[in-house]
Amino acid sequence: MPKAALPPLGATLTPDGTRFAVWSRNAARIDLCLFDKAGEEALCQLPMVRDGDVHSLVVADAPKGTRYGYRADGVYSPDHGLWFDPSKFLVDPYAIELDRPFRHDPRLTIFGEDTADLVPKAIVTDIKTAKPKPPIFKAGGLIYEIAVKPFTALRQDIPEAKRGTVAALAEPVIIEHLKRLGVSAVELMPIVAWIDERHLPPLGLSNGWGYNPIVPMALDPRLVPGGVKELRQTVEALRKAGIGVILDLVFNHSGESDRLGTTLSMRGLDNLAYYRHVTDRPGDLINDTGCGNTIACDHPVVQTLTLDSLRHFVLAAGVDGFRFDLASILGRDMAGFHRDAPLFEAIHADPVLADRVLIAEPWDVGPGGYQLGNFPAPFLEWNDRARDDIRLYWRGDRHVIGALATALAGSSDTFSRWGDAGTRTVNFIAAHDGFTLADIVAFAGKHNEANGEENRDGHNENHSWNNGAEGATTDPEILTARRHDVMALLGTLFASRGTIMLTAGDEGGRSQRGNNNAYCQDNDITWINWDAMDETLVAHTAALSALRRRFAVLGETAFFTGKGDVEWLRLDGHPMAVTDWEHPATDNLMMVLATRDGRKKRSTRLAVVVNRSHAPHPIHLPESLDGQWQDALSHEPPLTFVPPRSVSFFVENF
Repeated sequence: MPKAALPPLGATLTPDGTRFAVWSRNAARIDLCLFDKAGEEALCQLPMVRDGDVHSLVVADAPKGTRYGYRADGVYSPDHGLWFDPSKFLVDPYAIELDRPFRHDPRLTIFGEDTADLVPKAIVTDIKTAKPKPPIFKAGGLIYEIAVKPFTALRQDIPEAKRGTVAALAEPVIIEHLKRLGVSAVELMPIVAWIDERHLPPLGLSNGWGYNPIVPMALDPRLVPGGVKELRQTVEALRKAGIGVILDLVFNHSGESDRLGTTLSMRGLDNLAYYRHVTDRPGDLINDTGCGNTIACDHPVVQTLTLDSLRHFVLAAGVDGFRFDLASILGRDMAGFHRDAPLFEAIHADPVLADRVLIAEPWDVGPGGYQLGNFPAPFLEWNDRARDDIRLYWRGDRHVIGALATALAGSSDTFSRWGDAGTRTVNFIAAHDGFTLADIVAFAGKHNEANGEENRDGHNENHSWNNGAEGATTDPEILTARRHDVMALLGTLFASRGTIMLTAGDEGGRSQRGNNNAYCQDNDITWINWDAMDETLVAHTAALSALRRRFAVLGETAFFTGKGDVEWLRLDGHPMAVTDWEHPATDNLMMVLATRDGRKKRSTRLAVVVNRSHAPHPIHLPESLDGQWQDALSHEPPLTFVPPRSVSFFVENF
């Protein structure tokens, strides 16, 4: 926990007026700046009263809707980590709503250049809170990752004013689609206000994903024009449909970037406190994020800001929980990552946050940054190792059958190392970062030329294949092969034990034209073309999801014991032998699971047959003493072979 509780920070409505409070240890003086309702004309600049490290002021005539910000004065010496420049207009780190989006301008980086006309003004907001309801999402469910604007920007059956906004997610046509897919929770990529990276405007590009925020609570007016109320109403509509909401938040870095970056908020208020610096060179920012700076999550004021932000989204909007971008940063201090870091312990001990869904992207790019399996329970963790192993299997790589089985079983080798009894994996084949599911089977290499960096950006190894042609083709055989491969990848995902995640549009064959780093493509490269969605794939995804909900074993998290709960068989029905596991070219296996059939309300067995070969393969299902096997998707008796490049499901009927 933070060492000492701070008085409330931000703008708080009180009977005596609005109390403005901001934290800074190293500033010599902080002034409060009030603006007119348009946020254009400065009304006054008032010196704040210092009490320790908190600078505050109560203003009687500053009602709800007042536009405000700060200016901080002190030593300007970047080589010593001090960036105080009273010409810079600063956004409150506790801002809840802003009057406009951020936009990059070179003046934001130049000492002595006034920036009040460039920077958004925070808005004094009367936040209504409520006792949070228990999360809808439970581990083992289906998470549906959504980039808010690309998801609905092209939907003609949504009112134009709502397209590309959070409010669009509450529209009946969207909820109907989510329910068809059996979505347990939507995971919204960042919706707090962000700024474009400085190299994008000269290229005519803009950040469309939002992973470059300035302050952690202020919603971006482009995505959430109705502010916290819009988010709360959307959460309520989705909850009514049985769908939770998880927010993807960025506490690892800010859009103020490196020494050549902007001064917009925390840098101007107290750069030394909010960011991590090289010990003997305080002017050098540590860059464990690859984004230019690293937020000091081991500092008490940052921990307090993080906890207050999480509480805000729970109490004011009712969200189920959070996904943390580059989450290893949250557990870092100068000595490295700690699974018992104070911030983790504070989240777990907080009465508002203790029952929330917590998902870690378990890595950063700093020393020792890869921490898959090392986060404390109840954190769920994105499992990129399972992602890669599943891709390698379907690509045809050798010596991968054991890794595939491990991924299907919930990666016990990774998640049991701290004595856990069950998996905390979030399995996925594709996410926002990287190839789409359809592009995995259509491109052998990345094609990021549209990003303006001569295809140097993005990961070079994607474990992908193109089925005989690179990218777009009209060859019917190649198109059919690609569809079968996508169906097989979906089948593998939905057959894997634990929590699973599907990125929006992947259920219908969405392509980004081979771009595996499309964060800067706020255009039709990332916007979902709903008219082009492959209905065969959508229907297959919906059927797989229904199957997963029917058979409880797939969504459970306890590790298999091998004592009656799972059998690993060859396709001839014999147990997998050591030689089968070790053979470099083993192409297929059968996973037979003891499970509860939710439809028939009785115990049964489910056989999952995985065949990556390009030819049909004979199959002999286990002997059934009291019943017979049936194809769980078609409900027909099983054939004597399984199709090539397929995942098949068979249920033992009695």
